[in-house]
Amino acid sequence: MTKLRTGYTTGTCATAGAKAALMLLNNIQSSVVLVRLPRGDYIDIPIESCSLTERGARCTIIKDGGDDPDVTHGARIVTEITPGITPNIITIHGGMGVGVVTKPGLGLEIGGPAINPVPRRMIQENLREVDNDTIQKTGLQVTVSVPDGIKLGPKTDNPRLGIVGGISILGTSGIVIPFSTASFAASIRQNLDVAVAMKGDTVVLTTGNRSEEYAKKLVKLPEHCYVQIGDFSGYAVQECGRKGLERAYVVGFIGKLAKMAAGVSQTHVKGSKVDMKLLSCIAEECGAPDSIIHDIQKANTARHVMEIIQDNSISGFFDKICQLVYKHMQSRAGRTSLCVVMFDFEGTVIGSIPKISLDI
Repeated sequence: MTKLRTGYTTGTCATAGAKAALMLLNNIQSSVVLVRLPRGDYIDIPIESCSLTERGARCTIIKDGGDDPDVTHGARIVTEITPGITPNIITIHGGMGVGVVTKPGLGLEIGGPAINPVPRRMIQENLREVDNDTIQKTGLQVTVSVPDGIKLGPKTDNPRLGIVGGISILGTSGIVIPFSTASFAASIRQNLDVAVAMKGDTVVLTTGNRSEEYAKKLVKLPEHCYVQIGDFSGYAVQECGRKGLERAYVVGFIGKLAKMAAGVSQTHVKGSKVDMKLLSCIAEECGAPDSIIHDIQKANTARHVMEIIQDNSISGFFDKICQLVYKHMQSRAGRTSLCVVMFDFEGTVIGSIPKISLDI
């Protein structure tokens, strides 16, 4: 089987452009820039163009989605840096073609640019690697633009999420993993085979890098016992049963787990949506008032639902989601005993079946 080529996110592109621009201001020119990713490793990103401006510098990076590109593949991500307003502060703005947030539930300020938290941190960390002295003295302003963003935005999920006027600057790992059913399924099987060969009887099935990071603080197992399953939850637990594993933790955030709770076993964003009616029914079972139930039915995202529940202290809601996930997944897992764990976005356990009281 041919290995699919990975790509890099719009967040990595924006980071690369910002870093290359600051390097140019420091008289460093190159055809590539070395970007530090969230997990600490580095990747070389080619620079399309980089030039000085009247007040700073501007660089363009071409988005490369790898062997499974989305609609932003080939888009030009332009990042400009100029002197800041406040010492030691890096402010990040959205320019033309970067969407504006109009609805809650995205973890971003309403009215602000759709530049997610991880890309923001990447930009700040990489700029400080280049010239922290200047940042401490004058600060920096960073503006990210996407010339074709207004045209590309309607082709993404942004209109449904209430992001208008362009695309989002995204990424949690900085890398785009190609979406291929056959290759991903083979990867899951191979990982489980290694765990079995190493005499392991327990695995942790995670939906991605962040949930794996949090799970490692909760469940102490050898590295090979952590299996990233992406959207293939049903397939993964079925394989655990086939391979005779004794126990499997299914861990993730509310978005994926809410889909699993509705009986969806392949949770790719383009193939399934969060069932707000189901979540409102769960809230009703937990004693939520009619006003809260209505808010959930009209919620923008699963994250928005989580915020509504937490803001109104609705007890037991997240455990009930985990219970439904357990019900659907345990029927596929055979003799493998499951434990379902939900994290919030800071890594705290907010729901589990069986009940786990540990917060990390």
